[in-house]
Amino acid sequence: MGFEIPSWRWAYPVAMLAATLGFVLLRKLRPIVDVERPAPGDRWRLAIAAFIGGSIGSKVPFVIASGTPFEPTVWIADGKTILAALIGAYAAVELTKRVRGIRARTGDAYALPLAGAMAIGRLGCFFTGCCFGAPTELPWGCRFVTAEGLRHPTQLYESLFHLTSAIVLIPIIERGRLATHRLQAYLIAYCGYRFLSETIRPEPIWALGLTAYQWVSLGFGLTLALQWAATARQDARRGDATAATIPLD
Repeated sequence: MGFEIPSWRWAYPVAMLAATLGFVLLRKLRPIVDVERPAPGDRWRLAIAAFIGGSIGSKVPFVIASGTPFEPTVWIADGKTILAALIGAYAAVELTKRVRGIRARTGDAYALPLAGAMAIGRLGCFFTGCCFGAPTELPWGCRFVTAEGLRHPTQLYESLFHLTSAIVLIPIIERGRLATHRLQAYLIAYCGYRFLSETIRPEPIWALGLTAYQWVSLGFGLTLALQWAATARQDARRGDATAATIPLD
């Protein structure tokens, strides 16, 4: 039983290219009208910050695990992690906004394109034979040339999660729900998914019965939730201040 999955060395770069195109197309074909827009120059700065932060973040876990973080070849070797890339990109954008004094909340414009791109990108992991799950005897288990025995196709599980997220986000956007919090909501949901999916991934236990990725998911999800709560309080105070300036009849 199970499915034999060949390893195609071009699968990952092709999937990354397709994911990038999907991201751009979703941004163009489904523009978000209720988002704050920074100045054009700042938009480029934020895009560059996200790219650099994501690129560095994706390598950090592997660099730390190597034990030689100052060895240049470690930074250009194979091995990337999506979760750390998202954290790096998000942190870089927030830092750039703080340094530049950009007050616009830009996340909503990227929630749907990011979900679509992630759904495509994980297919590259599947056909490359990386990021597979723990051994399984389920009928849809997959046999990768890079692993022994049947494995959970966790790449497909995650691709389905992101596709479902994109589908859920469409009516939320069209109805104007969760304005300024859509990216946070999507990323918090992803942190919850990663925390649960780690139970069927062959990752070593790091502390208190949890893997390192589970701890990172908890930390990132909690940070996003606290940020959401803080901005919600700011909006409430701003609304109260505005109401106080309106003269009564």
